[in-house]
Amino acid sequence: MPKIDFRYLKEAFKEPINFWGLAGFAIIAAYFQDVTPLMAGMATEALYLAVVPAAPFYRRLVARREKERARKLRDAQREAVIKAFDPREREAVEYLRWMKNQIYSNYKKFTTSKQVPSNIQTLDQRWEDFVDLLDVYRRRKHHLRSINRQAVQNQLKQAEHAIQTSTDDRAKRVQQANAEILKRRVAAFKDLERSVRLVEGQLQSIENFFGLVNDQVVTLPTPERVSALHFEELSDSIAMTRQMLEETADTFGMLDNQNRELDLLLSSGSSGK
Repeated sequence: MPKIDFRYLKEAFKEPINFWGLAGFAIIAAYFQDVTPLMAGMATEALYLAVVPAAPFYRRLVARREKERARKLRDAQREAVIKAFDPREREAVEYLRWMKNQIYSNYKKFTTSKQVPSNIQTLDQRWEDFVDLLDVYRRRKHHLRSINRQAVQNQLKQAEHAIQTSTDDRAKRVQQANAEILKRRVAAFKDLERSVRLVEGQLQSIENFFGLVNDQVVTLPTPERVSALHFEELSDSIAMTRQMLEETADTFGMLDNQNRELDLLLSSGSSGK
């Protein structure tokens, strides 16, 4: 028998059937004013907590419940994210949601099928991907817009010029360190710009794929033609985009650290004069 896990023990204890079972024994004991039913209830409870939490079927039930709770939490968080979008972004999200539901409805309508194929049902996940990627896209784009890149490039030119013309070793070292930080900032900007362009292209590909599936379902909705659509190719493309975003996720923190380094460097350079 599998070892009892405290997590399953707690879940089993909170089950309504357990609560009402204990309550039933307590009521019988009170009615007959006899502790025998109460003792029987305690023995039954001990047996219940020894057997049920360790049972494979119960562990699968708990796993399904936890998965469902996690899904509902993700859905609620995603809807909260959508509410924070601007009207144009919300319109794109809601249009894609409407199109997804239309695809499901049209498939059942034109094929007289009661069930939507599993590959078409992956559009649920692709819609979620669209919302998540759109959130990343808008945050990164807003971040880029908040930065005066031209000013940073001008500072870099000034620092490089100061390095060439400076006759003071200390001032020269400060400007060299300054230039290195500014170069890293420019490189970070480029990484962010590349990620923004990549996500923008991925968002367009998801929208276009929904349109392609809808066209196919409306015109020739046969299982063979629907299966010929590249559902896996889109999934792989999104996975690649997510990986790229994870690789550049530290860029925001890097820019903030570089700003602090630059401020400290310039302040120490000024105090050393």
